[in-house]
Amino acid sequence: MRRLKWGVLSTSRFAQQKVIPAMRHCQHAEVAAIASRDEQKARAVADQLGIPTVHRSYEDLLADPSIDVIYNPLPNHLHVPLSIRAIEAGKHVLCEKPIGLDAADARRLLEVSRLHPEIKVMEAFMYRLHPQWQLAHRLVGEGRIGEVGAIQSYFSYFNDDPTNVRNVEGIGGGGLLDIGCYCISLSRFLFNAEPRRVVGLVEVDPRFNVDRLASAILDFGGRHSVFSVSTRLTLCQRVNVIGVTGRIEIDIPFNQPPDQPARIWCHADGQTEEILLDPCNQYTVQADLFSLAVIENRPVPTPLEDAIANMRVIDAVFASSHAGSWVEV
Repeated sequence: MRRLKWGVLSTSRFAQQKVIPAMRHCQHAEVAAIASRDEQKARAVADQLGIPTVHRSYEDLLADPSIDVIYNPLPNHLHVPLSIRAIEAGKHVLCEKPIGLDAADARRLLEVSRLHPEIKVMEAFMYRLHPQWQLAHRLVGEGRIGEVGAIQSYFSYFNDDPTNVRNVEGIGGGGLLDIGCYCISLSRFLFNAEPRRVVGLVEVDPRFNVDRLASAILDFGGRHSVFSVSTRLTLCQRVNVIGVTGRIEIDIPFNQPPDQPARIWCHADGQTEEILLDPCNQYTVQADLFSLAVIENRPVPTPLEDAIANMRVIDAVFASSHAGSWVEV
């Protein structure tokens, strides 16, 4: 089986801890190079994770003719500009979420990608590709819990480190971009629609000037999604999908441990069914599916247009909080 050679932009802690180790188990992808402006740090990471090639600059990695795919886990403000440079260098791109700082930023990436239709570009929303979400989507589509009228989701963690990129103003810090994007994405995914309007409430951290608590209601034309996300509360996540005749509850919806079975409860017809799915690593699945899209020249699992639609809703939540009223999407 053909295996594409991937290059990683930066020594991102997230890439080191999650994505690169997961890709060791890919059938169609392998991490062949890593780049950093700090060559010593890049070599240390490469030695630790078994990456054969180190580049001392992002430009050198993008110019490496042996690399097929660029993985971009840089801070949010560098998602669009470095992904554009990768496209123009002839590399396929998997870019971390959120795809940009706002919808206008993201549209720049889409416009460039359309000039290079042979290049595959995708936002790295790995959760959608996990079997538990594929199952939840199928159960909803089959009407297992009747017509869905409400979705409730929650996601939080505690991070008050002033040096962490999520707490830095001006580069895309804050909880709504980091984790609120999941709650918005899953609602659009399960409803298979776009919200008509939103109302949001965002609390800003006075030290860092980034949002630390955000809540919103998304109106899908008489169907509602309600969520809260925070970067200053204890680690917690849960999703409930509520239909006319039942509901689906997802135990660990976003970062399901790869060595544990995923668990979904389906409450329907007066009975509760606990569904266990075999352990899997969603980052491995993501890299393999993206690589197959490249190898077989077929559409990526989630198109860039979906990423931009998600950014439009994020923009609307911020705008609603600022205006103190409902905002149309």
